[in-house]
Amino acid sequence: MTEKVLKKMEVETSKTTDWMALLKKVILALQHLIAMFGATVLVPVLTGLNASVALVSAGLGTLVFHAVTKKKVPVFLGSSFAFIGGILAVKEAHNGDLAYAQGGIIVAGLIYVLMSFVIRKIGIDFIKKYLPSHVIGPMIIVIGLNLVPTAFGMASGNFVLAAITLGTALAINFFGKGFFKQLSILTAVVVGYTVARLLGQVDPSSFVNAPLLAIPAFTLPKFSVPAVAVLAPVVLAVFMEHVGDITTNGQVVGQDFIKDPGLNRTLLGDGLATLLAGCIGGPANTTYGENTGVLAITKNYDPSTLRLAAVFAIILGFVAKIGGFLGTIPTPVMGGISLMLFSMISLVGVQTIKNNNVKFNAANVVVMIVVLVLGLWGSYFQNMTGINIGIKINETVSITGLSLAAIVGVALNAVLNIFVPSSKEA
Repeated sequence: MTEKVLKKMEVETSKTTDWMALLKKVILALQHLIAMFGATVLVPVLTGLNASVALVSAGLGTLVFHAVTKKKVPVFLGSSFAFIGGILAVKEAHNGDLAYAQGGIIVAGLIYVLMSFVIRKIGIDFIKKYLPSHVIGPMIIVIGLNLVPTAFGMASGNFVLAAITLGTALAINFFGKGFFKQLSILTAVVVGYTVARLLGQVDPSSFVNAPLLAIPAFTLPKFSVPAVAVLAPVVLAVFMEHVGDITTNGQVVGQDFIKDPGLNRTLLGDGLATLLAGCIGGPANTTYGENTGVLAITKNYDPSTLRLAAVFAIILGFVAKIGGFLGTIPTPVMGGISLMLFSMISLVGVQTIKNNNVKFNAANVVVMIVVLVLGLWGSYFQNMTGINIGIKINETVSITGLSLAAIVGVALNAVLNIFVPSSKEA
């Protein structure tokens, strides 16, 4: 009798543990959902694409990415900002018909797929040879710092709300323990939202006016040579950004995802996700630094949590009330938390340089300075100097910022490795 009671208690304890683990995963997934939401819906807001479709395509794209990368890489894919200018140009050239932009996005995704096959052929050692830590580290720093002005702009609507949100997140991150510490982002957003409600800074109209359920406005693509000519070259500008994002993610997690599952697989996943988005009417997808920032803060690297967040994003696309409620979160609140997320990314870049024992000789320092200056020029120095540095591809697309910095940094490092042997890492 006693054994039966003990076994029953063990079963009940096991069930309780399972439910607690599931609840923990759900909450962590919701944090990732909140982190990606603002940027993912902002692209369709700026371009005229459907926000609900963008959420569905982001969720589906993330699941596709995880399937292609053997479920190893804890990444979330959301709307890419790099394609905004091209989408608007195609929209104007085709009398507002965004279906032609979808066609261009599909071709861009196909180019990504082709690039993945090329990477698989030439091998990862070739890539790593030209992407050492003193090139990758500054690239990661640039990714984070280039996002900081965006977060600051979001916070500028109400610096008090932003400061309260940021301060709450930092306090929990520094002084919190256990699972509560992992909830620093979600808790900070809740605190910021509550204060905003008390101050009358929350506009409930998006929630009140939204229907409970709604089928997203999926659309079929159209193709034209001009649209493809505008959008396809954007891939050249975002390839190095992809490499930087995947490297950043790996540095946060402590694994080399460029090697396993391989850069060819991550590129293939990104390409297929973008292709899928173009087929249903969503913006091109890209790996999200916001969610990498969440990983860095929570220290929870379980890829299944990101897949659960992807499922939530898909549901969100159909449950208009949920999307309407998230839409009531004031921009300054998201700005405050974004400042923390983007800063964490830059710190990962610094750690990459430190942990890989990069030699601070003249050659390496020159490469790092060049990457940092070129990468941050558009965000920090262009307005002060009035000088626009970039490589113009066509009337709407230029290689600037991180992409330009990466290309020049890789080329400069390769030259220095030939003429200055001491530029190699220890």
